[in-house]
Amino acid sequence: MLRIDKRIVDNIVLHAGRELPIEACGYLAGKGGTVTAHYEMTNADASVEHFSFNVQEPICSPHGRSDQRKWEILAVYHSHPATPARPSGEDIALAHDPGVSYVIISLAGSPWKISGPFRISRRDRRTRIIVVMDDQAR
Repeated sequence: MLRIDKRIVDNIVLHAGRELPIEACGYLAGKGGTVTAHYEMTNADASVEHFSFNVQEPICSPHGRSDQRKWEILAVYHSHPATPARPSGEDIALAHDPGVSYVIISLAGSPWKISGPFRISRRDRRTRIIVVMDDQAR
């Protein structure tokens, strides 16, 4: 299970909206299954159908906060500008590490939707439930 504070959910949805028409992408970090930070990354492909991270971008900025707090990367998030919030054929084809979880934001329709985390492998898709905590639940 992955627990994400509503403030972080709101921020990654805003990030997805700012990146339209291309897919937004980033990392979710924290401890023990609870996301406490997100890192907005640049979609190096600038594509509406897939993303790849810019390997030159520092993930733990500013000033190595994640290292200082001993956070771990819990999931990758990305948006689907025009398709549902579920792994696409492109997501499945490009998922090289079955140990990575994915959270997907769909900007198709209104309201925008978020789902996951998904574990993706080319032979199997397993879905887990995303739990959104409000600020008082921390």
